[in-house]
Amino acid sequence: MQNLWKNALIAFVAGILGAYSFHLFSSPARHSAETPFVEEQSRNFATLTKHGGAMASGDFVQASALSTPSVVFIKTTTQGRESMNLFDLYFGGGGRQQASSGSGVIFTADGYIVTNNHVIEDADKIEVIHQKKSYEAKIIGTDPSADLAIIKIEAKNLPAIKRGSAKDLQVGEWVIAVGNPFNLTSTVTAGIVSAKGRNIELLGGQFPLESFIQTDAAINPGNSGGALVNSKGELVGINTAILSRTGSYTGYGFAVPIDVVGKIFNDILQYGEVQKAFSGLTVAEIDNKRVEDFGLTLEKYDGVVVLDVEPSSQAEKAGLKVGDVILKINNNVLAGKATYDEVMSYYRPNDKITITYLRGKQTQDVSVTLTNSEGTTAMLKSETFSSQKLGADLQQVPKVEKEKLGIEEGVRIVRLRRGLLANLGMQEGFIITNVNRQPVKTPEEVERVISTSTGRVYIGGITKNGMRGYYEFFSNR
Repeated sequence: MQNLWKNALIAFVAGILGAYSFHLFSSPARHSAETPFVEEQSRNFATLTKHGGAMASGDFVQASALSTPSVVFIKTTTQGRESMNLFDLYFGGGGRQQASSGSGVIFTADGYIVTNNHVIEDADKIEVIHQKKSYEAKIIGTDPSADLAIIKIEAKNLPAIKRGSAKDLQVGEWVIAVGNPFNLTSTVTAGIVSAKGRNIELLGGQFPLESFIQTDAAINPGNSGGALVNSKGELVGINTAILSRTGSYTGYGFAVPIDVVGKIFNDILQYGEVQKAFSGLTVAEIDNKRVEDFGLTLEKYDGVVVLDVEPSSQAEKAGLKVGDVILKINNNVLAGKATYDEVMSYYRPNDKITITYLRGKQTQDVSVTLTNSEGTTAMLKSETFSSQKLGADLQQVPKVEKEKLGIEEGVRIVRLRRGLLANLGMQEGFIITNVNRQPVKTPEEVERVISTSTGRVYIGGITKNGMRGYYEFFSNR
């Protein structure tokens, strides 16, 4: 009986405590204490959205509506150039026709369009489709070092895209990618800017320009040459590449900044080619090894370190030395080598820049006048020699590039058509340095020697990746 009364008492006390707890935690006072917190969080989110911390769905709609009409679908046709037999080798037959596609962005209302060089490279025919209308396009100019090309269609009153600036673009900012992946025209995807100044070692050549905007907006095959757009519908980049083991989007897309694109576009229209500016410096990324090698005392590894100063260059005359750490160019802070290359691409020969550099523990400013690839301050216009006999357009290699490659003479193949060189398997960008082991200096000399040689003909040179290469064929002329 005693245990029965004890258990009853415990149950009674537990019931009272349970009722009190329920009253306490379900009272209006508890709700009113939480309400201001919830309202404050809602107000903070609304403020964040309003000021661009998060893009509202309406911003996607507006940015898409502004930019989509300015993005075109590009189809290219290439006649296969592989040699099928001896008859094809000498008479240019053989091969199969290949088709590919990509995207482009309307830059001007009268038909100038920007795309990637790899979209139209080697194309025999370029077709642009805009709002279901088809146009035949011609190439105005290319810059393989930045993977950009300018093409032109005959049309008026086209919706030219509004241009922004990638300089103001922030990591974490919302962007959209507009293009034609997998032949699906006018496709829009959204993401954020994941990083800036990315170098992914995509481009070949002696002076590749890699300072990409990285984004997680979905970019797939066919998006190449399309638009990367900010929340205002302004163009901030040209979509160029993805990093993927499968060939499809896996989270990483890359775009050429609009500031680089705009300068290249203006150069090609004004001068017929890109006006590259040189300081006479060879620079590199700063890492632990270079800090140790040069005895640098740095808290942060920003900027670039000077590896070489070209003799008699403007940089040498300005007093710059190996081991100097360049921190800024005209108040543009340098995060690394990619940023340095991007900033240098903004300028032309004869421009004066102010370089801020660190030597020891002392920061100094110096003025440097930039030069062209021949070492002068003039605007260059390369002379292109078109050889019908060889089926190629040829140019002499500039002085700066010859010095870097360690060659005395060289003639570059800038464009191939159907003909002997293409049938031999040569690539655009190949530099012919000798024919039958004799140096060749000019495009005209290359054509004359190759077209008049008999017996076994040997053509030596350097690939666009800087490797030695050669081709040979038998001629019974």
